[in-house]
Amino acid sequence: MSKKLTYIPPFTITNEITSLVAEICEIIGRLSTTTNDLPSPKLRKQNRIKTIQASLAIENNTLSIDQVTDIIDGKRVLGAPNEIQEVKNAIDAYNLLLELNPFSEKDLLKAHKLMLSELVSENGRYRKGDVGVFDSTKCIHLAPPAERVPFLITDLIKWAKFTSVHPLISSCVFHYEFEFIHPFADGNGRMGRMWQTLLLMQWKPIFAWIPVETIVKENQQQYYNAIAVCDKLGDSATFIDFMLKCILSALKDLEKSNQKSNQKSNQKILKQIQLNPSISIRELQELVGLSESGVKKVLRQLRNDGIIKRIGGAKGGHWEVIHNA
Repeated sequence: MSKKLTYIPPFTITNEITSLVAEICEIIGRLSTTTNDLPSPKLRKQNRIKTIQASLAIENNTLSIDQVTDIIDGKRVLGAPNEIQEVKNAIDAYNLLLELNPFSEKDLLKAHKLMLSELVSENGRYRKGDVGVFDSTKCIHLAPPAERVPFLITDLIKWAKFTSVHPLISSCVFHYEFEFIHPFADGNGRMGRMWQTLLLMQWKPIFAWIPVETIVKENQQQYYNAIAVCDKLGDSATFIDFMLKCILSALKDLEKSNQKSNQKSNQKILKQIQLNPSISIRELQELVGLSESGVKKVLRQLRNDGIIKRIGGAKGGHWEVIHNA
């Protein structure tokens, strides 16, 4: 730890948490070798849409994936005006994701201002009143007093910046502590999830395009239950465990999608080589729609798998198919 911290959130690192971190790191390593740290542009767009739709759905927004897609594409959508505005705001906020600094309180307020634009009057500002989280009519969490919020957020951001705890764990701790503090009058859930993504991006850029929120949405009651358990115990281990399982599940889904995408690319390039053994990399780029590095990566894989071989040099040579994939 490079700087003395005035506040350290209470959490326990269990054996289960350690195992989850190790498994996630293994998958991240495999994805890094097959995606160059980024999914395809098409998959990035699809995953961003999933992220926005799921995060808002957790907050009871009823718009579907197709409707969110239409809004992103600038098409007219029939729906509740406030729900459409929520989607537009989330699009604006997530479009800034690559520019935001997770350790900047100014950026946190900037993102909240975008996320809640035209929805609440206090967008971009901390709450002025005390708030509680209710389940039906029962208060399940009473947030700290409003006057403490700026100090609590400052301490939390400072801890996240200087902690030596693994980013997978520290980002989960931040997420839970953020929800506990409940710094805004509205939008705390979607901001907490977005900021965990931003923290993870500092570790591995691929997290900008992993829709962890879809897994959270599928297990929404467990999400709330984990927060409630942590509130009761005064330790965020249960929430860390839950979020790491969501991250792991989202990564496994991405890996499956990536494998399918790679198989399709392999088949397309192999077909073009069969049609024209002398085809160039540039021609393959145009026909298949991959970058130069993407085409070279597929060719390298096909050669390593013994499916094709190169006869002659880069100029004047040709490809020979040894056997079909």
